[in-house]
Amino acid sequence: MTGAAPLRILGIDPGSQRTGVGIIEADAGGKLRCVFRATLQVAGEETFPLRLKRIYDELGGIIDAHAPAEAAIERVFMARNADSALKLGQARGAAICAVVGRGLPVAEYAPNAVKQAVVGKGHAGKEQVQHMIGILLNLREPVQADAADALAIAITHAHLRASEARTGIAAAAWGRRR
Repeated sequence: MTGAAPLRILGIDPGSQRTGVGIIEADAGGKLRCVFRATLQVAGEETFPLRLKRIYDELGGIIDAHAPAEAAIERVFMARNADSALKLGQARGAAICAVVGRGLPVAEYAPNAVKQAVVGKGHAGKEQVQHMIGILLNLREPVQADAADALAIAITHAHLRASEARTGIAAAAWGRRR
């Protein structure tokens, strides 16, 4: 894989009010570079269906502009209440539809797995994730929390993908080995 073009990976931290988006490039040697990061502020839309449409449309535009080859998204965790869980699931669905509609494969990662991969402990706080994203991507300015989470998801995918390529063991099997 030496000399191969860097792989662009889209990370998505879905939310019904704010959706974090981050795109990284991972080269064959494991070097990571931030290509794009943003937080889609959708809470201001008049209705919830318009929030979902905005997530779908804006993610589609980002994919078209930056041409990632793969995507990774955070799995839904148990929310505090059923209404929040449903809204989060719907926002996640809108994001997945935008990605799959453009022909990209999608990997899913649990929040604790992302924190473990980036910070080294599964129950790390948002500030710890933000700090490590700055270090791992050599960013000089602070990264907004939702965008940092999206970049962390993309980094997790890059790391697990690289480990899978080196070992020949599917990343999905790793969870069963722990």
